[in-house]
Amino acid sequence: MSRPDLSQAHAVPLDSPRSTRLPDRPNYAALIVLATCSFIYVTAEMLPVGLLPQISSDLGVTEAQVGLLLTSYAAVAAVTTIPMTALTMRFPRHQLLAGTLAVFVVAQLLAAFAPSLTVLSLARVFSAAAHGVFWAIVAPIAQRLAPPTMSGKATAWVFTGSSLAMVLGAPIATVVGQATSWRTAVVCVAAVGAISLVCILVVVPHLPVLPRDASVTLKGQMLAAGRQIRSRATLPGCVITLTAVIGQFAAYTYIAPLVRRDGGLDGRALAVLLLGFGIAGVCGNLIAGRFIDRRPDLVMLAIFGTMAAAMAVLVSVPGAVITVLAVLVWGLASSPMSMALQAAVIRRAPLSQDAAASVQVVAFQIGIGSGALIGERLYGQGYLALLPLLGAVMTALAFLLAARARETFPRHPVQHVEAMH
Repeated sequence: MSRPDLSQAHAVPLDSPRSTRLPDRPNYAALIVLATCSFIYVTAEMLPVGLLPQISSDLGVTEAQVGLLLTSYAAVAAVTTIPMTALTMRFPRHQLLAGTLAVFVVAQLLAAFAPSLTVLSLARVFSAAAHGVFWAIVAPIAQRLAPPTMSGKATAWVFTGSSLAMVLGAPIATVVGQATSWRTAVVCVAAVGAISLVCILVVVPHLPVLPRDASVTLKGQMLAAGRQIRSRATLPGCVITLTAVIGQFAAYTYIAPLVRRDGGLDGRALAVLLLGFGIAGVCGNLIAGRFIDRRPDLVMLAIFGTMAAAMAVLVSVPGAVITVLAVLVWGLASSPMSMALQAAVIRRAPLSQDAAASVQVVAFQIGIGSGALIGERLYGQGYLALLPLLGAVMTALAFLLAARARETFPRHPVQHVEAMH
């Protein structure tokens, strides 16, 4: 089977003979910058998780209400991803990356000085809008920066940044927030975002608009996204994504009160545990990255099965040692989940990468928002123990769905999949 041209990583005019040239090797410098961007986006989105007590005390609201910051963020990202991706289709990718980071930095500075939960939520709206566009374009960009035979590994490189956000971003933000204030932690995130913006301008090569995207209109992209939603190429992956992510974030959003209940872990102990969660996640990404191009179906099944088992352990009150071990295993499995899911969706729709990726991002964000909202309802009513149970059940269901639809996780790009009518 011949493979479509998925790569145009060199800065050349569209009418140049080199405009369709495939890269001979991965552009590691640019991939590292993309990984850094994914690092700060995930750090900013997840920052309230480790600082629930500090934010709730400062703003005079409950911890459950602070958890809704993830719901509102995800809701905005879900609603804006497809139209914003469509409206920015004609922008060169390197310029669009820089634009999303500029919006991100401004949004973080606004959040740092928010006087109330409402204002903080509004500030995060701007970050969420940029977030959706970033995650819709980052995997296709990564694939343009590497040969097609290494597209999975290139995507894994970028998504390692999100794992490092768990290793460094979330724990450091938690420690900084506890030592000073949560506002200082947000300012630090904005500073890292500004540095990343400079790196994009210096390191990421010119990525001109692909010929297939040059004439795309808003209506055309919306129709393309609609086709992807109904397509056999995209729909199964999005359903699996939604199912697994609801389970993940129903429990993970409230990991602070959960481990406080199970193991008496709070304050710096919580920060250290989040550090361990992230370190395990990096190991999971590295392991998954070695096999994702050879057996993506088995990688996905291993991820879901391990996540379900780890969260099931937390349903009871297992004590400090078992709690720590379960959380570490949970981090090992859950970190490569997003990378594996998006890589699968893009491989199933190689000729409509941006549309497919944007639809998958919407499914992911709906999953985050729904999971956090369900978690808030249960936690607010005193049913904290049900959160890991819900997480285990939903990821077990995702395991069954993935097992019945292994064609959703192909080893190579699929040129054509018949749409559902």
